[in-house]
Amino acid sequence: MTNDERFGPGPHAPGGPYGQGDLVRGDVPPIPSPGMVAPASSPLAAGDDPNGTATAGGSAAGTPTEGAAAAGTVSHAVDGASGAREKLAALRQEIGKAVVGQDAAVTGLVIGLLCRGHVLLEGVPGVAKTLLVRTLAASLELEMNRVQFTPDLMPGDITGSLIYDARSGEFSFRQGPVFTNLLLADEINRTPPKTQAALLEAMEERQVSSDGVSRPLPDPFMVIATQNPVEYEGTYPLPEAQLDRFLLKLVLPLPERGEEIEVLRRHSRGFNPRDLAGAGVRTVATAEDLEAARDEVARVRVGPEVVGYVVDLVRATRTSPSLSLGVSPRGATALLAAARAWAWLAGRPFVTPDDVKALAVPALRHRVQLRPEAELEGVGAESVLGTILAAVPVPR
Repeated sequence: MTNDERFGPGPHAPGGPYGQGDLVRGDVPPIPSPGMVAPASSPLAAGDDPNGTATAGGSAAGTPTEGAAAAGTVSHAVDGASGAREKLAALRQEIGKAVVGQDAAVTGLVIGLLCRGHVLLEGVPGVAKTLLVRTLAASLELEMNRVQFTPDLMPGDITGSLIYDARSGEFSFRQGPVFTNLLLADEINRTPPKTQAALLEAMEERQVSSDGVSRPLPDPFMVIATQNPVEYEGTYPLPEAQLDRFLLKLVLPLPERGEEIEVLRRHSRGFNPRDLAGAGVRTVATAEDLEAARDEVARVRVGPEVVGYVVDLVRATRTSPSLSLGVSPRGATALLAAARAWAWLAGRPFVTPDDVKALAVPALRHRVQLRPEAELEGVGAESVLGTILAAVPVPR
């Protein structure tokens, strides 16, 4: 067996995560246009009625799927389309007023909100990570706080701390920036593990404990963390236990030439990334719409064949010769939840294997660990997962 057969393509090979020297172009398909639904290509759907910017990165079209979850594939209008779905689908157009491209990242963030999950964004500086989150918050009428993670940041700077009031002679709790709807943890890998761990309880339990008192966080609550993939000096890589708390890891690519021209054209016309209202960004959905959407996602049907397919995929990661750490049951539940949310966004009341394949890489890439010999061969987690997706039989 050759190294290529064993580990998959190298990092700069056409199928590798950094093909042609750029970041991988695309994680999840973009949100379908409002009122449109992707066709169901799986026989498992038989009997079901599928009714249903400042600096910016490029358009992330196309995960390796065909059919229901294929990027940009639509067939017919949804009869009686969900109002909540139409409002969330309108986010793509609204965010596009400030951010050029990044449809895949928009989809991933919306899926994170629908699943009550958290998202890790990876990209070089200047690909609109912060602007994307700010625009999402403005489009959804959600409160957002940003924390710049630095080596001297303390846990209390994020969660809050007890403050002594000299007038009353008592201590009172002052809430930290984590008490918000969207928390942007900028460059999370630049702060020591002690401070990184301050987010664990908030991410898992949706609460902050201080002085023996547990204080619930607002709902919705979502952590969106960013990290730079090319600069490691002075950083503290996230431990596996914390990476496992992120529903998805999304890679924001560099823009295509045409998209970069559009970025500069907007700036030449006076676009100000700090003035979203001036760019025409308006609220298209509310927290109530999001809650209604979550209720609808919970009614999306998952067949036993799809459940078995998810289990087969994650179990294959545990026996892969390229991986020293496979996907845990938490990863399996995350993949299934993400596929369910995508099926709802696509306008279908059931999940197909194509939905699972579309979300497999962003849902699992940060939950696996490469063997040293695979890393020496220049293999990435995306390549190994692609090999597993091609090898595991798809239910028919």
